[in-house]
Amino acid sequence: MSLSGIAGSLVEAWAELRTHKTRVLLALIGVALSVASLTTVVALADMSREAMEQGEEVSSGRPATLNVSAYPMDGNFSDPAPLRQAYGSLVDRYSVEYASLNLRTTVPFQFPDGVLQAETSVVDADYGVMRRVNLTAGSWFSETDAQRLAPAVIVNEAFYARLGSPDLAVDPVVQISTGAPLDAVVTGVRRNLWPDEPPSAYMLSDAYDRAVAGSGPDTNTVPMLELWVPEGIAEPLQAAIVSDLSAQFPAMQVDVYRADYAAYGDPFGGIQLVVGGIAGLVLLLGAVGLLNISMVTVKYRVREIGIRRSFGATSGRIFFGVMLESVVATFVAGLVGVMAAIAVAKLPVVQRQIAFGIAELPPFPIEAALLGLGAATAVGALAGLIPALVAVRVKVIDAIRF
Repeated sequence: MSLSGIAGSLVEAWAELRTHKTRVLLALIGVALSVASLTTVVALADMSREAMEQGEEVSSGRPATLNVSAYPMDGNFSDPAPLRQAYGSLVDRYSVEYASLNLRTTVPFQFPDGVLQAETSVVDADYGVMRRVNLTAGSWFSETDAQRLAPAVIVNEAFYARLGSPDLAVDPVVQISTGAPLDAVVTGVRRNLWPDEPPSAYMLSDAYDRAVAGSGPDTNTVPMLELWVPEGIAEPLQAAIVSDLSAQFPAMQVDVYRADYAAYGDPFGGIQLVVGGIAGLVLLLGAVGLLNISMVTVKYRVREIGIRRSFGATSGRIFFGVMLESVVATFVAGLVGVMAAIAVAKLPVVQRQIAFGIAELPPFPIEAALLGLGAATAVGALAGLIPALVAVRVKVIDAIRF
């Protein structure tokens, strides 16, 4: 069929839609609702999956996160400095873009109501990106924070509230009650990970070494290293790191393992199967409803089609005219359905449920919108195919008998 013929068929299809406005409107309401349901289900599922992935990355790191540790086989660990230096060499040797020390300890902070040994994570600046640390105020550590004379600390909401919720713009100070009391500056506030989380804080490793290390009972705590690397090289890199550290520290047990949620496959794959099944069912119901309406419509258009045949309309022109009428109508209904789905997904109550406790709100997936439009067009083509074949069989004599 020529380009001009296709254009003519589209014009005829649009004219038929305008002629049968009531019928078309009734038919397309169901299609629009089906497409809106399909797009909404797929979009919310994708957004929920991304939100769950972000939540897992907060607790275990992004794929692929490698945890590196080394423990003395005799239980006697006296000096973490050589191991820390070896960790730094590993990062440089293998050109790891994101790496952070991860040392869990306690630091005595002076609050208005007394001194509290608050759980403190000693990390590097990359940790905020690696673990998607969600700050409600202030900012994450920068490289310049390591040079502060008064160490920077980032605290959770419980710590911040117990401190009296001071204005971060004035660089509020909290005292570290070590042998020689030291002022630290609160530069950020992290969202509580659970409702009753006790006060906790983050400190940069360099600042911790200068201000706190050596002043408490945790001096000899074994440090761990976290690496965020491409998933494709995670396995061979594990073996290489074990070999390197074992050669340097033969008296230590070296462990390197993936800690992220995807270490043993995709835990959210089942969600995609369920969503795919629901989407397929919604699409099938929409297609069946439109097909029924299209078949009934063609029976009522026998006289019209017969007259067009008597004036020389070819079978191809009749076929494409009937089918494109369905395709054009469902495409328009698909646009309406997709816009309705976007409006639903953007409702504040919906977004609060999806994005609770995560740092980055998942955007509306463009794949869902394209799927909705594609599904609407496909339904229109399938629902118009059989009526178009029926219309092709109509002859001039049929119009006289009708």
